[in-house]
Amino acid sequence: MSQKHILYCAPFLLFAYFSPAAAGALTDVEVIDRTSGETLPLYSHRGKVYVAGKPGNRYSINIHNKSDGRIMSIVSVDGVNAVSGATADTLQQGYVLSPWSAAEIAGWRKNLDEVAAFYFTSLSDSYAGRTGRPQNVGVIGVAVYQEDLPVIQPLEVGPQADAASPAGRAKSAPSAPAANSSREGASFGASSKPMAKEEAKIGTGHGERVASPTQYTSFKRLTKAPAEVISFRANRRSRKVPSARIFPSMSHQAPRRPPDMSERAR
Repeated sequence: MSQKHILYCAPFLLFAYFSPAAAGALTDVEVIDRTSGETLPLYSHRGKVYVAGKPGNRYSINIHNKSDGRIMSIVSVDGVNAVSGATADTLQQGYVLSPWSAAEIAGWRKNLDEVAAFYFTSLSDSYAGRTGRPQNVGVIGVAVYQEDLPVIQPLEVGPQADAASPAGRAKSAPSAPAANSSREGASFGASSKPMAKEEAKIGTGHGERVASPTQYTSFKRLTKAPAEVISFRANRRSRKVPSARIFPSMSHQAPRRPPDMSERAR
């Protein structure tokens, strides 16, 4: 049974798989201020990672695949899936990156050619806030899945049988196809954590449409749970984070073209 890709990117689940940095075993994740052109530094405070954004500035989430296989990255911004615009749950799509490739996710996907630009803004002006989903404003996460590839079995060559004999006819008959196994993920609700005051948060707005061509592709997940999840919180640039430790930015440069989108899961 064909279904949309399972997304394990609900905000509370992101923290269950929380990574303390923007560098994972499979991926590196950067936040680029597209207004100023700078890579925004990440700060650690009390076990959480923060990125400081300037309200009004557009930004992108840049993902680099550091592995030799394809990966599917599920991007969740303010608890909303960046591809579908739906509240993040376990039955959603993501972006597929080729081995060693990098990609820029610059907005909410509107069609195969455009996205609505991400920009830092207040909770009340955020896309999640304006659509009645303010509980997880400020949370940015990327859940990463590895691909389940078919195992190539070596060819066994045995004694040849006469095609006219019963044994020969049995050997030449095609084998029955294996039954497809479908995997379903349960839906997850909103975070049960109490909301912070609006002035302590910075959200992501639904900006003007910008060119961002992509296409559909197929992808089968290797595991039901993501291989890794990288997450952090957005804060106002003027808001100080005491005792913070800065993480060095990644050196790679992501291309302007986003990766293919996942179409179906099995």
